[in-house]
Amino acid sequence: MSPRDAFFSPTRVIPLDEASGEISSELVIPYPPGIPVLAPGEVITDEKVAYLDEGVAHGMYISGPADPKLRTIRVVV
Repeated sequence: MSPRDAFFSPTRVIPLDEASGEISSELVIPYPPGIPVLAPGEVITDEKVAYLDEGVAHGMYISGPADPKLRTIRVVV
């Protein structure tokens, strides 16, 4: 799905740990390194969820999502 279509599509909020296989409607950028892990239109994988969970658990700053603690994420309906 294109980033534009994903960003403007209807969305729902779900727990990040249940998001594998869903399509992200948000940009998720962890610092460091400041490189996006998820972009609108991208399929969320188990590996990305695990990486983000680990980073948040160790105090990584997350930019982009509506939930700054990244407990939830917006996905395309």
